[in-house]
Amino acid sequence: MDRIFTALATRIAAAAGQPFSFAVALGIIAIWGVSGPLFQYSDTWQLVINTGTTIITFLMVFLIQNSQNRDAAAMQAKLDELIRALDPAREQFIGIEHRSANEVERIRAALEQEVSHAEGKARTAHKSIEHVLRRT
Repeated sequence: MDRIFTALATRIAAAAGQPFSFAVALGIIAIWGVSGPLFQYSDTWQLVINTGTTIITFLMVFLIQNSQNRDAAAMQAKLDELIRALDPAREQFIGIEHRSANEVERIRAALEQEVSHAEGKARTAHKSIEHVLRRT
């Protein structure tokens, strides 16, 4: 079931992100809008578009979330592999995405504090930040 859903979600997400899909959706909305006088702007006429767009939006939320979850997991796996490959890297950062938001924030703050105490690293970090700021 998981493989079928993943394959289906991948195909639909790829198709939905294409300009052609946007053009089709825009065309449907245009046809609906132009047909308003024909249906005398009735409640049923409005209900058709409201129901259709609600159903599509509801289903797309699940597909988009699935795609984002897979992308995030793949990115974490790649970053974990980079940490494992580098000798000076700290392996305790592997799996950090499973910690709470407060724990991650404390770790980030501790790392920034560590950098600010290391003179050479701090100068390098400040130079990098200043360089980025000058470019914008």
